[in-house]
Amino acid sequence: MQKRIYLCLAHMSGQEQKFIQEAFDTNWVVPLGPNVNGFEEDLKHFVGENKEVVALSSGTAAIHLALIACGVGVGDEVICQSFTFCASANPVTYVGATPVFIDSEPNSWNMDPTLLEQAIIDRKTKTGKYPKAIIPVALYGMPYDIEAIMAIANKYGIPVIEDAAEGMGSRWKGRVLGTFGEYGVLSFNGNKMITTSGGGALICKDQAAKDKIMWLATQAREAYPYYQHEAIGYNYRLSNICAGIGRGQMTILNEHIAHHKHIAQLYREAFASIEGITFHDAPSPAYDANFWLCTILLDENLRVKNEESAYAEAIHGAVGGAAGVVHAGGTVHTDCEPNRNVEAMRLYLDQAGIESRPLWKPMHKQPVFKNAPAYCNGHAEALFKQGLCLPSGPMVTDEDVNYIITTIKEALDYRA
Repeated sequence: MQKRIYLCLAHMSGQEQKFIQEAFDTNWVVPLGPNVNGFEEDLKHFVGENKEVVALSSGTAAIHLALIACGVGVGDEVICQSFTFCASANPVTYVGATPVFIDSEPNSWNMDPTLLEQAIIDRKTKTGKYPKAIIPVALYGMPYDIEAIMAIANKYGIPVIEDAAEGMGSRWKGRVLGTFGEYGVLSFNGNKMITTSGGGALICKDQAAKDKIMWLATQAREAYPYYQHEAIGYNYRLSNICAGIGRGQMTILNEHIAHHKHIAQLYREAFASIEGITFHDAPSPAYDANFWLCTILLDENLRVKNEESAYAEAIHGAVGGAAGVVHAGGTVHTDCEPNRNVEAMRLYLDQAGIESRPLWKPMHKQPVFKNAPAYCNGHAEALFKQGLCLPSGPMVTDEDVNYIITTIKEALDYRA
């Protein structure tokens, strides 16, 4: 039976079972306890900068709580990166606000600082007020230009919520992402740098900020001998069982980061000699990426075998590692989709037992956000049409990478 190579799967350290067993032995099978406290301390030590950390049920919950803590509410606007997963923007709608999407700059693929400032000025002109928050995203683990973003945010007095869900361990000039803004978001989903099976965390600037998030995450109770509530709260704390997994994972986080960077180096060297394929690399040494996923761009003129069959039929189920229930689209095409050669490459790799996936479809091209303001330069859409994510996780071996590279070369059609 052919081995299946996945994009990014969790790898256990061997320590997780010990912490989980302790939770059962001490009867701490609840969303608080020694593992939660210990996991938060481990995270606090890792991110440094005298920050505090709150362990939560997901990275999406972390964004939601950060927005509330920043005072975002009905009728407000929040600046969001367009080129990202929907979890970066969806929480904006939870609080009744409107996302304002910013296109990418071409090097890091993340939020374009020039467009960011233009949007802030334009929104003030159009609405009479500035956006209430800015959410840059470390796409595929690549840092955003946080110095430029923070300078603009500070100029207009707008808090920054760093979405470092894909960028745990990525650094800007040596400093961990998530520690520059008002809040920083981490994710421990099953495909992230480390996992708690599902979960996330919010990096807070001080103890007061942490206390506010903890209060919101535990149903916002008042200090009475009975349940008194004067604000809406949420059930967003991480369980002691999941935190036990996280504590075990923290023992191999640096090992995982090193492995992802090693895999990136193998791809970097291999694609340097393949005309028409570009490996997405860090623009400069300031961008110390964790390379959560390694990505490539296929030149639109590059020919791939079986392109004529690339969009032969509509997809009716989840593709690759996509989780959950999906709606059958019923149509083969949408108004913005990967180029035919990219889809042909994805299908060719899939037949060879290799999971790959298109880049994130920009939020401003998503039907659900069709009415949201967007400030575009065309980069995100162009990248989406040309890009592909390749297996990069801790379970991917050097032999796997060699097989992936060989298969990609085989897929190329050099006929005149």
